[in-house]
Amino acid sequence: MASGQQLAEQNFQAFTTWLDSRTDEDFRQMVGRGILSRKEIAAQCGFAVSALNQNPRIKSALLAKEALLRAAGVLPTLAGVAEEASAAPLMREPGSAARSLDVERLRRLEQENASLRAENGQLKKELERYAILREALSTTGRLPR
Repeated sequence: MASGQQLAEQNFQAFTTWLDSRTDEDFRQMVGRGILSRKEIAAQCGFAVSALNQNPRIKSALLAKEALLRAAGVLPTLAGVAEEASAAPLMREPGSAARSLDVERLRRLEQENASLRAENGQLKKELERYAILREALSTTGRLPR
C-alpha cells in the first residue's frame, strides 16, 4: 500500500494530467456558484473531494487555474460576490422576534377570549333556566333549605 506522500503525489499527477486535458468549454460546463465543481473534478480525477482541500499542491494549482480562467473570462469574477459580502451585513430587524411572539400571543388570547365568551353565553342560558325553576319552587313552597 502506498504511503500518504506517495498517494498525494499520485493524486497531484492525476490532477495535473486532468487539467492539461480540459478545454475552456469543458471548464464552462463545470462551473457552479462561480467556481469549478469540486465533486466533478474529484470524480473525473479518480480521488476523493477531500484531496482537493487537503493536498496543498492540488489546492494551489486549482486556485491558480481558477484565477486564470477568471482572467480569460471562462469563470465569472468573484468581485460581485466580494462586494455583496463587504456591503452592510444582513441583520434581522430589531424587535422582529418580540413582535412575532406578540402576534402569536395575541392570536392565542383572541381565540381563548372567543371560546370563553361562547362558554359564558351558554352558562347564562343555563342560569336563566335554573332561576325560573327556583322561582317556581319558591312560589310553591318547596324550596330546599
